[in-house]
Amino acid sequence: MTSHVVISGGGTGVGAETAKQFAQAGYAVTILGRTEATLQAQGLAYQVCDVTDDVAVKRAMEAARSARGPISVVIANAGAATSQPFAKMTAADLSAMTDVNLTGVFNLWQAALPDMKAAKQGRMIAIASTAGLKGYPYVAGYCAAKHGVIGLTRALALELAMSGITVNAICPGFIETPLLDRSITNIVEKTGMSVDAAAKSLTKGNPQRRFIQTDEVAATALWLCSDAAKSVNGHALSLSGGEI
Repeated sequence: MTSHVVISGGGTGVGAETAKQFAQAGYAVTILGRTEATLQAQGLAYQVCDVTDDVAVKRAMEAARSARGPISVVIANAGAATSQPFAKMTAADLSAMTDVNLTGVFNLWQAALPDMKAAKQGRMIAIASTAGLKGYPYVAGYCAAKHGVIGLTRALALELAMSGITVNAICPGFIETPLLDRSITNIVEKTGMSVDAAAKSLTKGNPQRRFIQTDEVAATALWLCSDAAKSVNGHALSLSGGEI
């Protein structure tokens, strides 16, 4: 039976590239996202779904399962980031970050778990961030949520260790995606820096002085699904050029 992977945030950036690489590797692929137009543009099976809504996630996963079989790999990639000083944050701002970046992972993984338990094998992967491994100023909510993802990953990896299911997180530094473009625009607007200077301010934390590329993240997810990674469990894999 062809392995079936479900990828959230699959319409753009890392999610779209990951979906492409898994499809090329022979997986049956279902992508999830909130915007139907971007999902359609990938040319893959999709379900319109907001990962913060557990009922919608369960419904989307059931539709994907009915169409392409049991889910053997789930990649929680959907995320969002906002930047502001901690003193100006509200509880609603914090919830906005944890809802998509942490609860979204929880919802997706929980909905995929029954298939993997029944098969006695599976791969759960979160696309986290170096913000789950260290702090960054002005993104306290995002860091808190991503640290939560790492905690969830480590706890669930131990809970499921004897089940044939592995649970891991990939922690990239700044990735060259539309989300990064918005961050650069925000820096330009707030500081008056040029686009080039704003970009360099973000790459300076990477010892290689470069942005991570989406194909690097996708290839890492593929490797985690290979037999070579069957003992990799509860790991937060930093893709950061040596930053952390």
